Amino acid sequence: METSTLPLSSSIRGKLISAGYTSLSSISSVSSTDLARDVDITEEEAFEVSKMANQITGSNGNINGSKNAWDMLNEEESLPRITTSCSDLDKILGGGISCRDVTEIGGVPGIGKTQIGIQLSVNVQIPRECGGLGGKAIYIDTEGSFMVERALQIAEACVEDMEEYTGFIHKHFKANQVKMKPNDLLENILYFRVCSYTEQIALVNHLDKFISENKDVKVIIVDSITFHFRQDFDDLSQRTRVLSEMALKFMKLAKKFSLAVVLLNQVTTKYTEGSFQLALALGDSWSHSCTNRVILYWNGDERYAYIDKSPSLPSASASYTVTTKGLRNSSSSSKRVKMM
Repeated sequence: METSTLPLSSSIRGKLISAGYTSLSSISSVSSTDLARDVDITEEEAFEVSKMANQITGSNGNINGSKNAWDMLNEEESLPRITTSCSDLDKILGGGISCRDVTEIGGVPGIGKTQIGIQLSVNVQIPRECGGLGGKAIYIDTEGSFMVERALQIAEACVEDMEEYTGFIHKHFKANQVKMKPNDLLENILYFRVCSYTEQIALVNHLDKFISENKDVKVIIVDSITFHFRQDFDDLSQRTRVLSEMALKFMKLAKKFSLAVVLLNQVTTKYTEGSFQLALALGDSWSHSCTNRVILYWNGDERYAYIDKSPSLPSASASYTVTTKGLRNSSSSSKRVKMM
């Protein structure tokens, strides 16, 4: 349950949410002394808040039934996936971006992170008869990098691909049999522009209700998860709490609605073994917040994607290219896929 449901004064609720305590479980997990310090309230107030949160979570808590490993394996293998339009990249991803997972994709500027985000927001709409999910996309833009003209280009190419696919499957196919048009694909990208970390937190807290009312949503893309949290935070411990809560909410959304969450991330410099090296932003604690982590990098003039972390996928890399039509296989096919 959300902190906003507690029968508290608006000032205390505001302090709790600003400090990263956005759910009752996050309040219950700390001592009242720590809560008082983090939220800047008296220990008496913190004790009452903790007591109230524990009573509510305790009365509503339950233990879900167990699953056996065989069912879990079958469930994992049957999960729907969203194609990236690059077959080499899809291959190392086990068929594409997995639903019910949170996938982080990070890399240097210009490597194609936003391109991948736009591509997925279009491809999630491919109808089931063409091998897709027939869903909608939520695109959360924190940087102002979403380009509707680029989305239109990719949508036009997607319609062409569907026509070609259907024509291959059905010999007597006519091009006008594909009912979806590029503007239909754009209409199904539900776009949110957020300009501060507080707006970002508020939107993430609202997503459960929004998706319940828009049940066709099959992917959430955040471009980027990093931007406001690198600029607006001086208290790193508070930032860690807020981000952990946000990651937990994304995981719950992915499981509850059987959708994919894709978090695009930036890079930073990290001092390791006597030298500065590039690493994904937000630190080591954040690296444990996502199910899968994909790192994009340059190798000469070639773009590559590397599976850095996944519970079910082996470490592997694949080349890809960004064309006017979107993501595609690299022209150097001999370098496309490399198992590590």
